[in-house]
Amino acid sequence: MEIILVKDVPNLGLKNEIVTVKNGYGENYLIPQGFAIRATESAKKQHAETMKQRAHKEEKIKNEAMEMASKLESVSLTIATKASATGKIFGSVNAIQVSEALAKAGYEIDRHKIALKETSIKELGSYSCKITLYKGIVVNVPFEVVAE
Repeated sequence: MEIILVKDVPNLGLKNEIVTVKNGYGENYLIPQGFAIRATESAKKQHAETMKQRAHKEEKIKNEAMEMASKLESVSLTIATKASATGKIFGSVNAIQVSEALAKAGYEIDRHKIALKETSIKELGSYSCKITLYKGIVVNVPFEVVAE
């Protein structure tokens, strides 16, 4: 029996794949649980059209991410925060502050896409962070933490 997976199924396949399974497994488990649909001719045509449109959209998103990555490679940020005379920060610098600094520089990046190399930044100095723009497109952005 051929089915189209609606969700990722461990040891079987990923979402939107067409796979062949035994009739009982498909009819009694995968289809009733909402993991798959029957791969009829009309479902296959609809699946092919959906995949074609998705590929076009993903190509556009990937190109935009590549452009953004090339722009972000030349960016250097400065984050001003309150600090003591010895260079210790009151609190810490996290992805939210980096996201806000990027927004001031004209780049709207979601804070969840920003990963700091250090878990918590509590001193003044130079650091860098990784920004994941799309699958496989990662940019390292340097930033400096200075006292206000």
